Amino acid sequence: MTLTLEDMAVAEFEAFREMSVRNYAKQNIMSGTWTEKEAFEKSEQAYEKLIPNGRNSSNHFFWKITNEQGERMGWLWLYADPFHPQKEAFIYSFGLYEAFRGRGLAQLALQTLDERARELGAKRLALHVFAHNEIAVHLYEKMGYAMTNIRMRKQLC
Repeated sequence: MTLTLEDMAVAEFEAFREMSVRNYAKQNIMSGTWTEKEAFEKSEQAYEKLIPNGRNSSNHFFWKITNEQGERMGWLWLYADPFHPQKEAFIYSFGLYEAFRGRGLAQLALQTLDERARELGAKRLALHVFAHNEIAVHLYEKMGYAMTNIRMRKQLC
């Protein structure tokens, strides 16, 4: 099976951004980083800072993942920093829609990303994953990603 990374159309990007802001807020609540009261606003601020020009923000790539039948399977957001000293690109968001999970397609999508990142001049990829997302952690480790730092927390009361 072949997967393709296609540029998101304006409407697709807007839907992706809205979903992503909500999800980032939710993940930060689940990790204990933000309270429910502040999460959406902080998430929105983070997105405004990262991509002030939306899908036209420099060196940010917003792709829909499609299969050979043209079905939209998921999304991928990559930042390819042309000035990074190690030629590192950063995956800000990656996911497959529920109907396409659990069939090895995430691995195929990441392999497709590897090829595209190389075409963009990247020599390595980096990402952030929340520790409570054990399925994603396992996937990334399986695909050759290594932990580079670990943040820990202890509740005192």
